[in-house]
Amino acid sequence: MATLTVWKFSDAGEAEKATQTLASLQSQGLINVQDEAIVTWPEGRKKPKTVQEHNTVGAGALGGGFWGLLFGLIFFIPLIGAAVGAAIGAMTGSMVDVGIDDNFIKQVRQEVTPGTSALFVLSTDAVEDRVAEAFKGYSGASLIYTNLSKDQEQNLRAAFAE
Repeated sequence: MATLTVWKFSDAGEAEKATQTLASLQSQGLINVQDEAIVTWPEGRKKPKTVQEHNTVGAGALGGGFWGLLFGLIFFIPLIGAAVGAAIGAMTGSMVDVGIDDNFIKQVRQEVTPGTSALFVLSTDAVEDRVAEAFKGYSGASLIYTNLSKDQEQNLRAAFAE
């Protein structure tokens, strides 16, 4: 079973630093990272900056289409006019099919705001207590996650296969 984890940090630069911790955890066999992306949102900016990490290219990587859709749903919906509401509803529905529901999207939207950053990770086989301990030293680190069933993970990979 895969888990989509969002580590939110109270500093706009912390997510970038946290990728090193994530790489260390993976090298120790404490987590299997399938794909990851970073969101940084400095104070005073209207939109966050999003970056898909390049070091996860491989069989497990989902690709930019997934991250683009997810970040669009989380961060840009309030800026889109009502004329595209039906299309957004269809996209949101497709995310529910892969285990990413409205509550997850709303929670991330509420917590990742100007002045913060976040590390988004699709992973398996995490030793949860050791991973959580590794992130405790970061500024205002908090965890948001959703577990994906095997079927949801397969649907996710099928929907965003590049």
